Amino acid sequence: MEFLGTTQLASYCGTKKSCLFPDLAPTSTTKDTYQSYYLPGYRYLSSWRPSLLHKVVSVPPSSDKQFNPTGRPATVLPALRSALHARYSTRDWHQANMAQLKDSEASRYCAGRLNADSMRLIQDKDQLTYQMQEDSRRNLGERISSIDFWRSELVYELECLLKEAQALETAKKRLECAANEIQGPLKVALECLYHREKRKGIDLVHDDVEKNLIKEADIFKDCHEILTKLAEKISQQLGIIRDAQHALEQDLSDKNSAHFIDEKCFNLRNTSDSINYYHGVEKADGTVSVPATWAKFSEDNIRRSQHARANSVKLREDAEVGLESTSEEMWNHFISTNLAFNNRIAEVAEAKNKLQAQLAKILQEIFQTEDTITLLERSIKAKEYPLKVAQTCLEGRTKRPNIELCHDAPQFQLVTEVYTIDNTLNTLKRRLQEAHDTLQVLILNKSKLEHEISVKANSFFIDKKCMDMRKVFPSTPRLIGY
Repeated sequence: MEFLGTTQLASYCGTKKSCLFPDLAPTSTTKDTYQSYYLPGYRYLSSWRPSLLHKVVSVPPSSDKQFNPTGRPATVLPALRSALHARYSTRDWHQANMAQLKDSEASRYCAGRLNADSMRLIQDKDQLTYQMQEDSRRNLGERISSIDFWRSELVYELECLLKEAQALETAKKRLECAANEIQGPLKVALECLYHREKRKGIDLVHDDVEKNLIKEADIFKDCHEILTKLAEKISQQLGIIRDAQHALEQDLSDKNSAHFIDEKCFNLRNTSDSINYYHGVEKADGTVSVPATWAKFSEDNIRRSQHARANSVKLREDAEVGLESTSEEMWNHFISTNLAFNNRIAEVAEAKNKLQAQLAKILQEIFQTEDTITLLERSIKAKEYPLKVAQTCLEGRTKRPNIELCHDAPQFQLVTEVYTIDNTLNTLKRRLQEAHDTLQVLILNKSKLEHEISVKANSFFIDKKCMDMRKVFPSTPRLIGY
């Protein structure tokens, strides 16, 4: 019978017989050879060790003359004996099971509490999310109502402003028409005064005609200045009105866009197709106003528009008074001036002939200057190719190897040639610029002479038919802008 845990061996695996030496005596026991190892906190294992295995004697090896008839190995091996000393006790086993059950029960209890808290958290957060969505929709609805209110106010004010702008534009056109009507008689009076100033000798006399012409011209100028200033004020006021209109339109357009966006957001639901994630959008605060400043912005726009309309009404009243007063005054002086008028045509013709002669000389000089510019441009163009050749040679000679990069006579001559051609080109270009400047001056003088000749030609025509021209004067309705 073999002990449990021992290795079963065949009879031929027994102790090898020796023919020369006798069997050795036993040296030591297993207990003396292998020291038992005890875990901390545990009792010694000798209390439960079987007495059968308490002491095992080593079997001496057989000699040549002796052999093991059974062929069996030792009953308990040293390794197995050491393993028996490392086992736990039954108390340790029960304690380990109880600890495991307590740990499992604690983890189960924590998991149960976590699940219950999670369910309550889910319900609370669902309710909070639903309430937040309802609050957001209610705020969006209130915001849409506010936008609708300001939209109606802006639309009403914009309509009133457009009507006032149209009325002011009509008043401006009347002033401009009246000012343009004054230009004809004023031009006639000024032309007559200009030619009468050219009188020579005894003819240069300060008579009643000249006094009336000077007074008429001054009155026409004053009336024209009054109407022009009124038109400028109206233009400035129209600019203010346009700014207010633009502010109203821009505000109304922004309100329409905001209304569309807020209405779209108001109609969004959790089942909408157009919703998506926009990570980080809540951190990017692009707002530029608060409700107070938002409402004040529209209110300021409306007040600015109302103030502009009030100023426009006052300007239209001033324009109406100015048109009537200037019309009456101009008619009175025009009638008094027509009683005495004299024409001097010869002096205008003389001045015109001198200007035409000077213009001919200027035209000839312009022609010669244009030829000079053409020659300078050709010369500059011709110098470009030699410069390219010299610079190409210099660039090619930079590729000479090693010691061949010599500053020899060709190198010196090429460098000198490049600098010389550059200086030549700079000189020609400066001369070309001077020629262009001279040509511009000549062209400017030509324009001035042509203008003076046209003025003199017009004066000659006016002086010749001055009385015929003065027979026609704008009527009162035309002088008040109709």
